[in-house]
Amino acid sequence: MPPRPEVVCLCGSLRFAEELAEATRVLTLAGAIVLAPVVLDRPSDLAVTDESVSEEQRTALGELHLRRIDLADRVLVVAPGGHLGESTRREVAYARARGKPVAFIGPA
Repeated sequence: MPPRPEVVCLCGSLRFAEELAEATRVLTLAGAIVLAPVVLDRPSDLAVTDESVSEEQRTALGELHLRRIDLADRVLVVAPGGHLGESTRREVAYARARGKPVAFIGPA
């Protein structure tokens, strides 16, 4: 039986949904299992700020993403232009506190 594929958790602002999708594609084709944030709003409104997602749901989604980090072997941060928002900085700190290797796509 082949070894277990690497599990990679992507982090980054949902304003970079296209870049997150591309990273998912590249990593998946390379044989990794990818855990990534999910865009829940309309394609024209990629940030999770739509009134259809409540503040309570946003908090729960943030906690859910921390569980993705727990499952991952490593974390890859998608940060075009070096942009790291508050949530992404929190996720990076969380991953590092748990000893997960963290790498960045884009300046960090």
